[in-house]
Amino acid sequence: MERRVHLAIAIVALVATQAALVWHVASGRGAADFLTDAVATPAGVFVVVDLVAVACAALVFMVTEGRRLGIRHLWIYVVLTFTVAISVAFPAFLMVRERQLRWQDGRGRPTAA
Repeated sequence: MERRVHLAIAIVALVATQAALVWHVASGRGAADFLTDAVATPAGVFVVVDLVAVACAALVFMVTEGRRLGIRHLWIYVVLTFTVAISVAFPAFLMVRERQLRWQDGRGRPTAA
């Protein structure tokens, strides 16, 4: 059940973040304007600072927990965080983590990710 919820969150986040990115570029704003636009208002600065703090905490958790559980290819979640969105990378990691925990408890297969 948890894995399905994490998968659903990752899919919704992927669609929503990429749609917003396409909308940004289609509006005539380029990649160089993305960060400038994100911090153009105090509210935008708040959101950016909040997301960076959450991303840092999530990255520390993903790497330390991933190493502890023997999850392979942890670099994928780091790359996803910086190239797609933390809202996609973190639920994807949690899904694989849950699968790894189930496997270690003898209730499933080992992770391939």
